[in-house]
Amino acid sequence: MLSKSQARAFFLGGTLVTFLIFIGLTIYSFMPRNDQTNYTKIDKQVVRGKELWETNNCMGCHSIMGEGGYYAPELTKVVERRGEGYIKAALMSPVPWAPNGRKMVVYKMNEKDADAVVAYLKWIGKIDLNGFERVVSPLAKENN
Repeated sequence: MLSKSQARAFFLGGTLVTFLIFIGLTIYSFMPRNDQTNYTKIDKQVVRGKELWETNNCMGCHSIMGEGGYYAPELTKVVERRGEGYIKAALMSPVPWAPNGRKMVVYKMNEKDADAVVAYLKWIGKIDLNGFERVVSPLAKENN
């Protein structure tokens, strides 16, 4: 059994050690060599694509890096999987896009806006995923 002074010393010592570990890990995570965000590649086209992504509520159905809706496919690495042409065709289509029985809203985007969304998705695809190069919706019917 510890005396009061020993218990106090143990508590304060443990708190100090934990605090120092926390500070060390915080500093380590903010070091430039550990950056995984790909933020240096953000340009006006990527920003415009993100704005279109948000204004059209794409995340209501799709997910990026596991975040968002699970009605439609995961889009983290969609440019690698499907290619720019496929994505642009879906965004610019004058009729509902309905692959695998799921209907996508008709956006009838112009080519400039479709290019911006593709630029955003390409930027997302370049983010370091710590080895999880394949993010798949848990509700996906197929793994592509």
